[in-house]
Amino acid sequence: MPAASMHVPLLDLTAQYTAIQADIRQAIDAVLESQRFVLGSNVSAFETEVARFCRVPHAVGVASGSDALLLALMAIGVSHGDEVITTPFTFFATAAAVVRLGGVPVFVDIDPTTFNLAVEQVKACITPRTKAIIPVHLYGQCADMAPLLALAREHGLTVIEDAAQVIGAEYLLPQAGVNGGDTAGTWLRAGAMGELGCLSFYPSKALGAYGDAGMVLARDPALAERVRALRMHGGLGKYRHDMVGVNSRLDELQAAVLRVKLRYLEDWITARQARAARYDQLFQEARLAGTPDAWDDSCPVMVPVVAPPCTHIFYVYAVRVRHRDRLRAYLSEHGVGTDVYYPLPLHLQPCFAPLGYREGDFPAAEQAAEETLALPMYPELSEAQQVYVVQQVADFYRQQT
Repeated sequence: MPAASMHVPLLDLTAQYTAIQADIRQAIDAVLESQRFVLGSNVSAFETEVARFCRVPHAVGVASGSDALLLALMAIGVSHGDEVITTPFTFFATAAAVVRLGGVPVFVDIDPTTFNLAVEQVKACITPRTKAIIPVHLYGQCADMAPLLALAREHGLTVIEDAAQVIGAEYLLPQAGVNGGDTAGTWLRAGAMGELGCLSFYPSKALGAYGDAGMVLARDPALAERVRALRMHGGLGKYRHDMVGVNSRLDELQAAVLRVKLRYLEDWITARQARAARYDQLFQEARLAGTPDAWDDSCPVMVPVVAPPCTHIFYVYAVRVRHRDRLRAYLSEHGVGTDVYYPLPLHLQPCFAPLGYREGDFPAAEQAAEETLALPMYPELSEAQQVYVVQQVADFYRQQT
């Protein structure tokens, strides 16, 4: 039995650091001794290692996940008036990158069970001005990519995967293949299915740096080379600029840290999946777990749904809950850390008001914003901590009846 009172943080990076501290310090010290801080050997090696891990030919390190999105859009030439279809239920950076280039985000509602883009609604939003589609793989699980890739091929559109939350997640692509390729029936990793994929290594991610860091994945060598130039002010040679780019280079110190942590990533993903399964079981044993078809006050917690063609890395263990805000306050009072991803969908953000969207336009996203709650999730989370979390959730709902 867990202690009567316990502190369970949403994320515990200290526990992770303690386990790998010696390796991290050795890697950082090596960079300090080299005095090579910009695009050194760790950056190039990490690019190679991530490309291999994600099963994609090319990877380009950049300064952040937000910059990865911006550079990917720049690389395909998104400019004033171009439309980019994406989801309103995601982090701000996805749509902000489009707007920064003069483009127009076109939002499509989400699948209420996976929180990912409702692919069947995308076709109706395609116009002659549509340039690209950005599916966001949310919480650790890929969007339904096979029909999306087929639709993009049909209309000549570029697919840029926002894979900021899902490094290591996989999707079983059926017989259609990828853009006419020969990978039918294989498990592909997030970021390797569209023309470009964008990763974030923000510290809280499954593979997190000690600051901001990101990466652009590419299958086409020409696109990869374009991103490499754009991250260096638009030029690969010194003082020669073939285009106007930005300064967005992956830091050598961050690359050194990430190279160490990448060696542990597979094990960390396995640990996350085991803890997600334990949460599922605990909620079922507590008779709290509902399903998408049977979710009400008698079963007030809908645990994450893993779609059949996907694996889930559980970057976030996000549940749907009744009385979300009151439950969150109760858990906080009892030492359980939580978070809400995302309390205000993008179409309702004040800065996007000129797009003309209104409340009610995307009901599934708006409902998710009111009901989702992220519970503690990290590889070092103990069974006793999980039992305590579920116990506190159960205690809250008992008090509601």
